[in-house]
Amino acid sequence: MLGKFKRILIGRPMKSAELEAEKLGRLKALAILSSDALSSVAYGTEQILLVLMVAGFAALWYSVPISIAVLGLLVILIISYRQTIFAYPAGGGAYIVAKDNIGKAPSLIAGGSLLVDYILTVAVSSSAGTDAITSAFPVLHDHRVLIALVMIVFLTIMNLRGVTESASVLAIPIYLFVIAIFVLIITGVIRYFTGGIEAAAPQFDSTVSNVSLFLLLKAFSSGCSALTGVEAVSNAIPNFRKPAEKNAAATLLMMGIILGAMFIGITLLAYWYGIHPSATETVISQIARMTFGHGVLYYVIQGVTALILFLAANTAYSAFPLLAFMLAKDKYMPHMFMVRGDRLGFSNGIIILSLLSALLVIVFKGDTENLIPLYAVGVFIPFTLSQLGMMIRWIRLKPSNWGLKLTINTVGMLTTLSITLIFIFTKFSQVWVIFLFLPLVVYIFYKIYTHYENTAEQLRIDIKVDKPEVKGNTIIIPVAGITRVVMNTISYAKTLSPNVVAVYVGFDDEAIHKMEQKWEEWNPGVRLIVLKSRYRSILGPLRRFIDTVEWKTSATDHITVLIPQFVTHHWWETILHNQTSLLMRAYLINYKDVVVATVPYHLNK
Repeated sequence: MLGKFKRILIGRPMKSAELEAEKLGRLKALAILSSDALSSVAYGTEQILLVLMVAGFAALWYSVPISIAVLGLLVILIISYRQTIFAYPAGGGAYIVAKDNIGKAPSLIAGGSLLVDYILTVAVSSSAGTDAITSAFPVLHDHRVLIALVMIVFLTIMNLRGVTESASVLAIPIYLFVIAIFVLIITGVIRYFTGGIEAAAPQFDSTVSNVSLFLLLKAFSSGCSALTGVEAVSNAIPNFRKPAEKNAAATLLMMGIILGAMFIGITLLAYWYGIHPSATETVISQIARMTFGHGVLYYVIQGVTALILFLAANTAYSAFPLLAFMLAKDKYMPHMFMVRGDRLGFSNGIIILSLLSALLVIVFKGDTENLIPLYAVGVFIPFTLSQLGMMIRWIRLKPSNWGLKLTINTVGMLTTLSITLIFIFTKFSQVWVIFLFLPLVVYIFYKIYTHYENTAEQLRIDIKVDKPEVKGNTIIIPVAGITRVVMNTISYAKTLSPNVVAVYVGFDDEAIHKMEQKWEEWNPGVRLIVLKSRYRSILGPLRRFIDTVEWKTSATDHITVLIPQFVTHHWWETILHNQTSLLMRAYLINYKDVVVATVPYHLNK
């Protein structure tokens, strides 16, 4: 039943040979890997305006020069990451660059930052998409958490179905959003210049006495949240069709052009229309309402904006599993992240990402606005480490035109480092937690690595020296009575060793006497050891008996505990029976030198 349901949800299993067909072309990759960056158009300008409003309405004209500065940073990042793509065509982005050029600790900081950022991406995007819906339909405001969780479940199922299938479906609303925003920008510009919009835009170059450099830097850092997701293409190069690096570089360039045009367009319209942030209506919603009224086009804009904000999370679904795979391959994350699922995606990474982001949505009750600064810092730390790593690479290898490449990455590093410091100093009250969380993540990486190294060291053998040790076998069978299950287990045990003993734990003298009589009458050819339990515990006396046997025979024999267990025909029937055998197995499995096995007996209908 569960298998059929799984097939309906995620489709048929795919052969490993079909992996190449799952690679993405430029158009699908642009949609899937750029959704996070493109969606930031919906809130990037608003984040700038929210900060500037502290100084009053007249200060909003600063949004234009601040947006131009953000645009300049975008250009630097696009050029820098194109160099990273060609230098590291296997993907991995900041983690691989830092590991190769800076060292283990910086690479883990970069990797940990990105993993946390991808979790925040899903939480913030699903919550932001919910805000867009509730702006158009305020009656749904009380159901924000449920709406966000439903969308996370939807994205999880789509990504479990495979990269190609999810890209084919999700690319449609993403391109609809791009078209709709450009229609909004073009229409808005025409209406503004033809006098179709009467708006009181703040005076450009007007003097605002209470605007400080600190406030401007804070607004600039808030606007830089629009650049989150730019690194996703360089992380996910293995998802591209061959030649992967050329397709990835072209996709990154297209993303940069589209993002830059939309971001500056929305900022200009917000300035010209004199729009200021509202607690009940987003900036995009205000621009669309002033441009199209409350007609069909307004709701189309709101609909596709909500969709892109939801689907921004899909960038994380593409990048998180790949990065987790690389960290797991280097023994810094559990090996389960290296396993491909039925549809050739890294299913465990997809599921863990969904669970953690859903937890954030529930904890913050769908209001994740306070996570945006943390989310942005989580991106700019890897940005900085990636640029620094590339600088060291050019100095170390000195390829052709390395001076120009070094200059590009140096400018990129200094810029992103400055943004990171601005974030920290201007929004310390919102981002201080990262100074506790990141060291904890890196510590966990090291603990996982140490565990895998210790495990490998203990499992490793010298094939020239170490040979299997031949011993006898003492088999212990815990029994609760004389049944076909016990008979089946004894029959099997006697094929393994002549040293078989049954152990019965009784709670009172009458039960013990009755068991001894029946066992003697049955006479299965196996000695019965009877233990009395004063406290009605089976496991305690059994453990002490095993300790005694181990002490006497460990030098000459292996010790095996065979647990009889019957298996019911229907899964629900298992609940109706005593679970002693399961508890016994869980308890005894921790014995260092004892083999614990279950001998099943299958019941008929």
